[in-house]
Amino acid sequence: MNKNRKLRVVTYTLAAGMLIGAAGLNLSAAPLAGATAALSNNNVTTQAEATIPTHTAVAGVNLVMSANISEEAASSVSESATEAVATNAPADYTGIAIAQVNDYVNVRSIASEDGDVVGKLYNNSAAQVLATEGDWYQITSGNCTGYVKSEFVVVDNPELAAAVSRRVATVNTETLYVRSEPSTESSVITMVPLSDDLTVVDESTLSDGWVKVNAEGGDGFVSADYVVLSTEFTYAESKEEEAARLAKEEAERKKAAAAAAAKKKQSSQSSSGGAAAPAPAGGGAGASVAAYACQFVGNPYVYGGSSLTNGTDCSGFVMSVYGAFGVGLPHSSSADRSVGYGVSPDAMQPGDIVCYSGHVGIYIGNGTIVHASNPRTGITYSNVYYRNILAVRRIF
Repeated sequence: MNKNRKLRVVTYTLAAGMLIGAAGLNLSAAPLAGATAALSNNNVTTQAEATIPTHTAVAGVNLVMSANISEEAASSVSESATEAVATNAPADYTGIAIAQVNDYVNVRSIASEDGDVVGKLYNNSAAQVLATEGDWYQITSGNCTGYVKSEFVVVDNPELAAAVSRRVATVNTETLYVRSEPSTESSVITMVPLSDDLTVVDESTLSDGWVKVNAEGGDGFVSADYVVLSTEFTYAESKEEEAARLAKEEAERKKAAAAAAAKKKQSSQSSSGGAAAPAPAGGGAGASVAAYACQFVGNPYVYGGSSLTNGTDCSGFVMSVYGAFGVGLPHSSSADRSVGYGVSPDAMQPGDIVCYSGHVGIYIGNGTIVHASNPRTGITYSNVYYRNILAVRRIF
């Protein structure tokens, strides 16, 4: 089984404590790597005291729309998105079915092993049970509806559903402050731009208007007034989606190979100044990207920036490094989770883009990333597992 499968991410939203809607989109990513973008109306105010460069909101990712966005605006962003009313209610995982298998279970057209395979429900993927027929469940998961053996699906287990999902806070203001304590008087740990998202680690302060999130610089608190809370699950992959994914991944590999050949001369670029660079392992275009990125270690971090010499933030760093190799990437850490194609963390190679909650870096090999970390450290090296990895994306 190809582990670099395309996943479908479903975002359940809540109102009055009930699951009321879902929106899905195909993503080539590792489990729970689906990016979520939130759109607010044009009158949203920023938390920043001064004008700060904004990051471009990138379409083509799983979209959760706030209630006040028009249907026309929604369709212009993503034709495949289904509107869901999002509220900042506590997570509720009842009514969710989770696959518990070694790799995947076939979804069949009828309640029999003689039925045609219409899709695959991967381990820890979510579904809704529509009916029971003997020892089979009729389920719907993403664009896939069919039957699976009941022994492979766990139903109404909120603890399991919470464990395999990702609770997300998506920024709906121009610049969001992540603070050390749930108070506007506390210090600012970091800032996050519009439409980026953060992993929620604690909602016990939600009634007070704050949620605790994981961000670059450590866990901190954000105001619930400036985020949209949602829950991400992986979804089944239909037979047609699997074929489309494999074709897309093959096309991406061919495109990357052509770009690598065109940029081969750049692999001889030497590092200059700063700290001594850990040597990128392996060869090829990815290693050339890694070597190129390392020469900027020691340069400053600037929120909203994209200059490799005068200052950049994390996604601006990745964008500018890859831009030197003729690859256009978004200035958004959450949008980076849908570029290229996904690989598992245990298969990382130099040049791969490593995505975290609200952050992104470039893998250079030997368990190390280079990234624009924060204003204190600037562009620096870190252990690739210094934080929980949400996705690894490969361009070359």
